[in-house]
Amino acid sequence: MSRNRAGCRHGRKLTCRHTSDTPDSSENSMTSTPARSYAPEVIVAAGCLIALITFGPRASAGLFQIPMTLQFHWGRDIFGLALAIQNLLWGLGAPFAGAIADRYGTVRVLCVGAVLYAAGLVMMAYATTPLQLHFGAGVLIGFGLSACSFNLVLAAFGKLLPEQWRPMAFGAGTAAGSFGQFLFPPIGNILIDTLGWQQALVVFAFTLLPILPISVILATRKTGAAAGAAAANLPNQTVVQALTEAFRHRSYVLLVLGFFTCGFQLAFITVHMPAYLKDAGLPAWVGGWTLAVIGLANAVGSLSSGWLSTRMPKRHLLAWIYLGRAVAIAAFIMLPPSPATSISFGIVIGLFWLSTVPPTSSLVMLMFGTKYMAMLYGFAFFSHQVGGFLGVWLGGVLYESMGNYQFVWWLSVALGVLSALINLPIVERPVERPQAQPQPA
Repeated sequence: MSRNRAGCRHGRKLTCRHTSDTPDSSENSMTSTPARSYAPEVIVAAGCLIALITFGPRASAGLFQIPMTLQFHWGRDIFGLALAIQNLLWGLGAPFAGAIADRYGTVRVLCVGAVLYAAGLVMMAYATTPLQLHFGAGVLIGFGLSACSFNLVLAAFGKLLPEQWRPMAFGAGTAAGSFGQFLFPPIGNILIDTLGWQQALVVFAFTLLPILPISVILATRKTGAAAGAAAANLPNQTVVQALTEAFRHRSYVLLVLGFFTCGFQLAFITVHMPAYLKDAGLPAWVGGWTLAVIGLANAVGSLSSGWLSTRMPKRHLLAWIYLGRAVAIAAFIMLPPSPATSISFGIVIGLFWLSTVPPTSSLVMLMFGTKYMAMLYGFAFFSHQVGGFLGVWLGGVLYESMGNYQFVWWLSVALGVLSALINLPIVERPVERPQAQPQPA
């Protein structure tokens, strides 16, 4: 009996902490272990709801381009730059938000992100100069998204859920964000028509407040308390060591480079699709519903991608997704614009929209474990958002100089083919690490 107790205190300390649900020791309270554990279903539901809430207003940003530029006589390059800054800072902040969440837990990061996001929407609503627009829609929303969007949710899933739950949970979290894209643009159109674009942004800001109480369900332990089984062979690995290991790993670098295209295509379509369709003489509702059906189809695509991630090589899945996007975009821009072709394109591109996320996040976790997953996925996401910055910014700049979006559309096609090729050499196995040396007796 005494030997068993000693083993629990020393040799099996980590195991005992995970199997006990009662935080009855001072050590547990000092290591920020959640006061209660939730069922996997509850964790997934909470994460999905946060992903839905945060993705909706951001996916509706393109609806505000025409009314804002008309009212203030701005070029589309000004609005595009604000959203480009947002994408860039979202990506830039993601590794740091992930590192903080990895080190100190998820709840505080999610709450701060939600407050910054809401403040940015309010400032965007009352911006009267380009600088105010860039600070609100760009800086505040960008950093807010980095701390409360699905990148944090997926990392929390990786830490809190049993291994068999993770692939489908990654797909479900991504699909929930997609459903936010389906839900919010039509609501945004209604709010703009009935209340005006400024009040619509304020309403969107208030929808973010439920994140504050919901985030408690995604509370994670500090890395010092529980490092995750997949990373147990390097329990004392530092942040610098983790980054050095990742960026020396060829497959991780290829994964990060390929993710650039995902951001370029998604951000360009999200921001400039409504204006592109309006230029073609189509009514505003076509742009809103095209974005909406992208989100609805993406819910199917993301869940399917999560399911397929457990049944086929993830690198092959990513290659087919990027190639499918390239074909869909090429077909769309070669067909005459109409409500039917636009909605059809929304459905097809939606199936590929965020379906890259489940295999990408699964590969990061497979290569390096869960200990620094939020940070390492954050760096992959930074590449995604650099692509998003260029997609939005080039869309606005080239429209003002060339009078159309054709060059950026075809660039999206070329990048899709390139990323399909980049993902094929990825090796799907954990990074090789030196075995821990046994301690002398």
